[in-house]
Amino acid sequence: MHQHLTIDGFDYRRIRTDDNVFLNVAVAGSGHPVVLLHGFPQTHLMWQQVATRLAVDHQVVVPDLRGYGASDKPLEADASTYSKRTMARDIASVATQLGAEQFALIGHDRGALVGMRAALDHPEVVTHLGILDVLPTMDTWDVLHGVDAKVAWHLYLMAQPKGLPERMIEAVAADFFASFLDAWDPSGTTFSPAVREHYIDSSVAAVPSIVADYRATAGVDLEMDRADRAAGSQLGMPVGVLSQDWGAQLGFNALDLWRQWAADATYEPIDAGHFMAEEKPDEVTNFVRALLQRTTP
Repeated sequence: MHQHLTIDGFDYRRIRTDDNVFLNVAVAGSGHPVVLLHGFPQTHLMWQQVATRLAVDHQVVVPDLRGYGASDKPLEADASTYSKRTMARDIASVATQLGAEQFALIGHDRGALVGMRAALDHPEVVTHLGILDVLPTMDTWDVLHGVDAKVAWHLYLMAQPKGLPERMIEAVAADFFASFLDAWDPSGTTFSPAVREHYIDSSVAAVPSIVADYRATAGVDLEMDRADRAAGSQLGMPVGVLSQDWGAQLGFNALDLWRQWAADATYEPIDAGHFMAEEKPDEVTNFVRALLQRTTP
């Protein structure tokens, strides 16, 4: 296995959450705190270029989510183990222990779903919410129709009952995770060979927890989102969405979907692939900085 990679200039800590799960957390800088949450099939390292830029004038906190990277990978005791509510509570706990009583939250992919749940459950601590290249959970399932939905085939695989998807993926784990890096980085130039190897190795070591994370999104997370929608819950903080235009392929408007949760959400398209924080770090950093300038409507 390749050596564990780190973000230059960041201090690393293992911080115990309220659930007695230890997260691997990189921290640097001072100023209004910004928490960056990674997506699949990656680790906190995806933020290295953006995090370094933001640390010039912010306290930047970059954890591996539970079940990923060098963070603990608790066994899936029940549906709540990897629910976004549980993962969001992890992040609030870590931020509090680092003295960040209020913080901006920027999430990519899976991390954005954790960010949304944190903003709904802990609105008093999340000052701004940035969403990179994902839809709200309930809308994700609603927009997947016909053969175009094949882009999300892995969502259906990992939504299956415990046991089968884990065994299927573990049988070809390195190839499974490499296939996403290749498909979503067609140029093959976004990652160095060492970073690509780090993502594959980290994911291979985390198959059960990654599957549990996705399984929750097809179950308990969906139930929570539907309950919040029925209750009229809204995201009151400034919300910004940065995404490639894959809505054109599947026939939806991302801004319309996010505005059902945040009436004043903004949307920006970006000429980049899914791994935009590494492909276009300047543009992503500018997006974050612009979001942080916004005030509550």
